[in-house]
Amino acid sequence: MLVLSRKKNESIVINDDVVITVIEVRGDKVRLGIKAPREIPVHRKEVLDAILRESRDDNAPASM
Repeated sequence: MLVLSRKKNESIVINDDVVITVIEVRGDKVRLGIKAPREIPVHRKEVLDAILRESRDDNAPASM
């Protein structure tokens, strides 16, 4: 895992086409802006986990 320190309005660039910018830092919360091409899905981890769990459940064989 790469760990970086960034201040408000500073960015991180991934693969030349994904830009993550620190929008705001307030207490223990950080707001990030993410600019990525439409074909790259961007999800919060808990949303992705729910999508994967639902997909797994849909593909499970029906019990008898």
